[in-house]
Amino acid sequence: MDTRIGFGYDSHVFKPGVPLRIGGLTLDHPEGLAGHSDGDVLLHAITDALLGAVAAGDIGTFFPPGDPRWKDADSAVFINLALEELKNAGYQIVNIDTTLILAMPKISPIAGEMRSRVADLLGIEMDQVSIKAKTPEGLNLDHVAQCHAVALIERSLDDDDLKSMTAVIESQHQLEDVVEDLLSSVHGVPKKRTVTPVYDTEDIT
Repeated sequence: MDTRIGFGYDSHVFKPGVPLRIGGLTLDHPEGLAGHSDGDVLLHAITDALLGAVAAGDIGTFFPPGDPRWKDADSAVFINLALEELKNAGYQIVNIDTTLILAMPKISPIAGEMRSRVADLLGIEMDQVSIKAKTPEGLNLDHVAQCHAVALIERSLDDDDLKSMTAVIESQHQLEDVVEDLLSSVHGVPKKRTVTPVYDTEDIT
């Protein structure tokens, strides 16, 4: 199986007067994250991990921070773009592993909800998404949120390939029956051949 790994990283400083968006959720916190878009540090890191896995550049390649079109944009747009690049390259997600680094708010109480939201955005199962959180102890970064993300992807099969594989498997399962039917109908060969002993064992003394 053809697999690849992509790594993504992002960081944003906290800023008063803006909503805090992480993992596609709006969190109850007095400060949000400063950014040209909605500042969703988790989705930005995942986007870069997916783009990096297929060597498609980074988030800034497609969404320059100076472009007014992406001012306050929902970061789900960036995720969708990364998924399209993944699909065009012929790959699909195996799993996503992320680590948020921030002093506040606490992520563990909402990690399950966040994983569910990210899984929905990526079109994968919740057990394919890991979201962990650490505090930046001793780094003097209490006013910054950071995120590291790793994406494992594998080459996907299109519908035609899947149909071909199914046909091959079914054919192999049915091959013996088909051959036996042909031999029976065309040549009069019994379907189940029995092995006749060369000698009558009762005559052997």
